[in-house]
Amino acid sequence: MATLSQFARGLSTETAFDVLAVAKKLKAQGKDVIELQIGDSPYPSAAHAIESGIQAIRDGQTHYCPSMGLMSFRDAVAANYRKEYGIAIGPENVVVGPGAKVFEQFFCEAFVDPGDEVLVFSPAFPTYAPNIDRRGGVIVTSHLKQEHAFRPSLHDIEDFVKRPKAKAIFLNSPHNPTGGVATEGDLRAIADLVRGKNIAIFSDEPYNHMVWTGKHFPMLAQPGILDQTVACYTFSKSYSMSGWRLGYAISSPRVIDTIGKMINTSLSCVPPIVQLAGEAALKNDDAERDEVMQRFKKKVELLVAHLKKIHGINVIMPAGTFYVFPNVAAICMKLGISSHGLAMFLLEAADDKLGVACLGGECFGPAGKGFLRFSCAEPDDRLIAAVAFLKEAIKRTDRVEAYLESHPKYRLQ
Repeated sequence: MATLSQFARGLSTETAFDVLAVAKKLKAQGKDVIELQIGDSPYPSAAHAIESGIQAIRDGQTHYCPSMGLMSFRDAVAANYRKEYGIAIGPENVVVGPGAKVFEQFFCEAFVDPGDEVLVFSPAFPTYAPNIDRRGGVIVTSHLKQEHAFRPSLHDIEDFVKRPKAKAIFLNSPHNPTGGVATEGDLRAIADLVRGKNIAIFSDEPYNHMVWTGKHFPMLAQPGILDQTVACYTFSKSYSMSGWRLGYAISSPRVIDTIGKMINTSLSCVPPIVQLAGEAALKNDDAERDEVMQRFKKKVELLVAHLKKIHGINVIMPAGTFYVFPNVAAICMKLGISSHGLAMFLLEAADDKLGVACLGGECFGPAGKGFLRFSCAEPDDRLIAAVAFLKEAIKRTDRVEAYLESHPKYRLQ
């Protein structure tokens, strides 16, 4: 039997999908589960995307296409980016991928050598670490804080860029899981700190249309930063197209060509039917997208308002995303359970007939300890029911203790 590599043996996964599997299993057994664990849209895909995707199949667009992507789609992305942000790019600045997540790996392959240091803000999207580890990169952590609205620490960035092995920064704004948003001033300061240095920025922006306070400022709006930055976007959130697996990256032609070679040697190409669907969405579905985004905002406001009524919870309105990230440390201390243990208790053991699926903050790194992450991907009445269930569940101390007896790994140390 061949031995697995050291990397493969230590590989971690995105916890949301693990909890999703548990939730689906419980539902199959007849339990009613309110699913707030995964960042998927509850709405149908954008109308023109659906029709164009179906028509593309009928038209026989079911074969290989260029690894960089269809030129018509790359043109549409560039035109849309110029329209939305006033940034002068062309199709030569665009490469297409199956969602945005894959660009984490390609960014690291493009810029990170073994031993290079990469700054990551914690809590962080769980797949950042495996992709940095894959290249032998060394993670340097900066903690995001609720009292600073979960914005990145400029002081930590200033310290990081002085380190002799500093090579890359992973920046996610709007931020998953906290909902924090970097301000235009933050981005200007970050650009000033790295411009001209041998440091690259992975600007992960899948929630660019989900900014509730102010508006989204892309990293690439900062002058002289294009060749050091890979900005990534997806159709999963804005156009409710998660299952289509469509995203794109924007950078300088030098970097885009390099990533194109990586796609060529790993994925071949993104299916043309998917790209044609996305092209139609970009050209025709702005109004539908914006209306859906407002629905998400109301859901977030609703969930925050109800969570604020529970004693022991400290929660702020996220500046962006459709996640709410309440601080439940006081409740965890009282019950003697970790925050992810509390999340799993709500799903598995708080009640025999009803459960709520969410994620413990430590699933996103050490700074997430004592928090829960709720996605707003359920109808409004189910969001209200989830909070009501949480309020009652934390009173069931006998069930909590029984759960900890059978799941000691969740006992708070």
